[in-house]
Amino acid sequence: MSKPGEDLKEAVGRKASIGQTISAVAWSFFGVRRGRDHENDMAKLNPVHVVIAGVLGAALFVLMLVLLVRWVISSGVAAA
Repeated sequence: MSKPGEDLKEAVGRKASIGQTISAVAWSFFGVRRGRDHENDMAKLNPVHVVIAGVLGAALFVLMLVLLVRWVISSGVAAA
């Protein structure tokens, strides 16, 4: 039986590429992922990197929405 902190240390020590992490986070935002790929991600990805990529992805998504709304409003398309 492992000690309580050993599982966390093992998870944080995983070495997946930044591309793999971004890909997994992007697929999770889209909401589509094969079970086999999900299991592969769970075995390889560092949870700290996933959280950081998720927060950055969410911030980028919100920024893009704000810029889109500002562009639509300034272009006059939204005028009634």
